[in-house]
Amino acid sequence: MNTYRIVALMMLLASLTLFTGTSATEEDFTLKVFGNANMDEAVDEEDIEYVLGIIGGTNEATELADANYDGVIDEMDTAQIELIMRGGEKELTIIDSANRIVTVKKPIERMVCILLHPVETMRALGVPVEETIIGQGLTDSVFYPELSNVQNVGWPSPNIEEILALHPDVVILHTFFDQLDQVQEVCEKAGITVLRFNLNYPNSYNDEAKTFSYLFGKSTEAKDLIDFRESVLNSIQATVEKIPEDDRPKVYYEDRRVSYASLNGEYANIESAGGIDIFNGASGSVNPEDVVARNPDIIVKVVTYTEAGGYQLNADDTAGLEAIRAEIMSRPELQNVNAVKTGKVYVISSEICGFYSNSCRGFLQIAYNAKWFHPELFEDLDPNAIHQEYLTRFQGLDIDLDENGVFVYPLEKTT
Repeated sequence: MNTYRIVALMMLLASLTLFTGTSATEEDFTLKVFGNANMDEAVDEEDIEYVLGIIGGTNEATELADANYDGVIDEMDTAQIELIMRGGEKELTIIDSANRIVTVKKPIERMVCILLHPVETMRALGVPVEETIIGQGLTDSVFYPELSNVQNVGWPSPNIEEILALHPDVVILHTFFDQLDQVQEVCEKAGITVLRFNLNYPNSYNDEAKTFSYLFGKSTEAKDLIDFRESVLNSIQATVEKIPEDDRPKVYYEDRRVSYASLNGEYANIESAGGIDIFNGASGSVNPEDVVARNPDIIVKVVTYTEAGGYQLNADDTAGLEAIRAEIMSRPELQNVNAVKTGKVYVISSEICGFYSNSCRGFLQIAYNAKWFHPELFEDLDPNAIHQEYLTRFQGLDIDLDENGVFVYPLEKTT
């Protein structure tokens, strides 16, 4: 098995990335891999049959039927599909998250990842990761022990010259940051393949992970990962859909670092967990008077994982999160707000919020939200157990959450 060397251009937890959508998987997903001739969710025997039908005149040509991407649909495409099925293709053409058609030479042995989402996803798929040192140190060395010496060559403005000097096979960039467009342009001019993948938006993560997995011959592993995430999110959605509007709590989700800054409702996943966003999706600074006037039933504060919480702490070391919660509870202007009067004020670490640039773990945020918003409906939901399974089964980490790791405070108990 090849070892995939990751040259990670890490940000020291700079800015947040978009976290949109809800938990359900799109039913009409089309795997964006050339060779998926019948436009379903996989490259398999049915695609060979479909291509033969195109050649024979009984099937219409599709966008992805030209498996070897040579402009002609013929028997060579059936041969390419067979190679893809066996993981023996020398090149693979895909459509990435920016809707760019990109041909990738395989195997991929040296990769530059600007953000950590591809690295976390690769590890979840069972792709081995080898440490490569390129700059300043990594902050989250507990979650990424194999990357503890990987260093930063620049964020939010990556050092393009250093990227080129590393001679990677592939550079993976997020689609959201405009400054990465220049990185793409220079790398492509230098003959380096560039892919744009997000791998942290919950409404597109499953689809992206399926396409991404074909780069490493890990489609089976991708199915296991996606089935796990869906088992969590779809069960929550099934309950949330039955909650009447009048029974949904009003929620104020406060962004990290500052007081009175509303986190966008989509980023906070308020609706997907059965709540009502008091600012109706708006984000940014808000007036304390507006929070008081809208009288939230629940307040959730996001904190940067380097500020309080994280895998590096003992499980009972909740002092940092407790202090942040106490500050909110003691704000004079909030004393008559329902959330403070009933004690329904919670704190969550950005480490399990997928809209931040360090995490694919946003599905855990939804689970904790649901537990806070509707404890009586989610008595059997155990976000800590879900988190543990993800760490052990999909990240291969020897972290016991009963002993290590602090991410939320307080947590409704599971019966």
